[in-house]
This record gives sequence, structure tokens and C-alpha cells, in this order.
Amino acid sequence: MKRRAFIALLGGAAATWPLAAYAQQPAMPVIGYLNASVADGYADDLRAFRQGFKESGYIEGENVVIDYRWGENQPDRLPAMAADLVRRQVNVIAAASAPASVAAAKATASTPIVFLVPEDPVRLGLVTSLSRPGGNATGINFFAAELATKRLEFLRAVVPAIKRVAVLLNPAEPTIAAANRRDLEAAADAMGLQIRFFNASTITEIDAAFAAFASDRPDALFISSGPFFASRSVQLAHLATRHGIPAIGGPRRYTEVGGLMSYGASLTEAHRHAGIYVGRILKGARPADLPVVQSSKFELVINTSTARMLGLSMPPALMATADEVIE
Repeated sequence: MKRRAFIALLGGAAATWPLAAYAQQPAMPVIGYLNASVADGYADDLRAFRQGFKESGYIEGENVVIDYRWGENQPDRLPAMAADLVRRQVNVIAAASAPASVAAAKATASTPIVFLVPEDPVRLGLVTSLSRPGGNATGINFFAAELATKRLEFLRAVVPAIKRVAVLLNPAEPTIAAANRRDLEAAADAMGLQIRFFNASTITEIDAAFAAFASDRPDALFISSGPFFASRSVQLAHLATRHGIPAIGGPRRYTEVGGLMSYGASLTEAHRHAGIYVGRILKGARPADLPVVQSSKFELVINTSTARMLGLSMPPALMATADEVIE
């Protein structure tokens, strides 16, 4: 072979080496993020989620991909979304909320799942025990439904003469609604309070519930946990203030946008823990060996501006207890 022809052949082969090497590069792992709510309001939580798996060396867009799925407050969409993530063979599903977690668990018994749920995951059927999950799922219990008694106590501290409490439930999130109803009935009975439940699964039904409060005239309002009500924080805060009803919600965003009070676990911290578990699973850990994390960071947030608009004097002891006071 002539020298010139040999060099041309060698050059042509070398030109194919980068393509061949590129083709042999392993695909980046994919995280399926499934949330029953809407994307609005989750920027801080998602930032914490990414920070969590960054501790294991994973950075979105560099060596890991996130496939985001939002239920848009329509729980019936979640099973199909979860099934699609399984078909796409994502490496792990991060399911934020009880409806999303249950949908993911029904969709697969093999794809690893990291859940974020507001109540006992054993009761939801996601794990066999907290210390030894035993299957393909583990995650974080950020305690929302279980905090009913504490929230009622905070309401009574603000309105000492409280007797009648309206409770807003979302029947479209049945597992959450059932847990809230059960815990609230027990808490109200122990505290000698009368409670009346109002259902709302849409924006219009929230408006209708507040219209009913005008004739029912409750002393206070308890807004149950769940992704739908969390996504409607602005509407709920506005209506509670307009109708002059002292109300307490779960996520701190409710207070940040003008609600009177909120008490619950830090969802941002829960997302960070979920990210840590996702990173560990991508590194080879099995969900069965990762105990369920019980949230330990709880936040009482008070909006004193809203309290003044409602004509309420916040007790000094309660103010001293608050983790944050919004002026």
C-alpha cells in the first residue's frame, strides 16, 4: 500500500473513533419526579431536592436527567404518569405526595421509589415497616395529617373562646382526606370542640365552601393537608382574610402569601432528604435497606399583618414559639 493511501485510510478510521467512543458512552441515569400538584411554588423544594442528590455527585443536566411529571391537581392522571415512567425505565421514581406515591407503588414492584408522604407510609401500604421497608420503596414521612391536634391547639391559643371549627377537606385525595378526618375527629373530641367538614376539590368549590361559612359562622378554619390545598394557598389566604376567619394551614407558603398561621414539617427539608436517598440509590443502595426518614424539623409561621387585619392579638407565648414571624 502506498504511503499516501495508507495515511488517507488511517485518517478516515481516526475520524470514526470519536463517534464510536461516543456511542459506547453509558446513558445518563434518569430520575422520574412525580408530583400530584402544579409546578408553581415548588422552586425552593426542587432546589433542595437537587442539592440532596448532588451530595452523591449527581448534577442535573451533567450526569443525571430528571423527567418531571405534574398531576396538575388531577389525581386520576397519576397512574398513567407513573406507568409511563416505568415504561421509560427510569432509574428511580421520586414521588412527592401520597397520591403520587401510591400510584407509583401500584405501577411497579421493581423500579426503586423514594416517596414523600404526609402520613404513615405503613398505613398507606408503601412499606412493611419504617426501619426495614422491605421492598422497592422508601422515603420521607413529613407528618401533615398527624399534626391535627397541634394545629387545633394553635388555633385555640389565638382564639381562646373557640368552639366551632370548620374543616376543609379534599375528597379527590381520599387517603389524605381520610387521615385528616380520622385524626381531627379524635383531636376535636379530646379538646371539646365541634367540627364540621366541608368538601372542596376545585377552585369553584373552595369559593362555595367559604360562602357557606357566611351562614355557618365558624370560630376558626382548619385547612387540611394535601397537594391541592397547598397549590391554592393564595386563594385560601385571600378568602379567609376577606371573610374574617382565623385559619391555619400546613405549608409555610400559606402564611407567606397572606395566611394567618401555618404549622408543619419543612417540605424543603423533606425534599433534600429525598434527594439524598435518590443519590444513594443511584450509587447502588437498595430501598429495602434505607429506613424511612421521619421529619424532625417543624415550622410554626405567623403573619402578624394578617392578624391585625383580623383584629387578633397574638399571644406573646405563641409569638415566642414561632419559628418565623412575618410582619
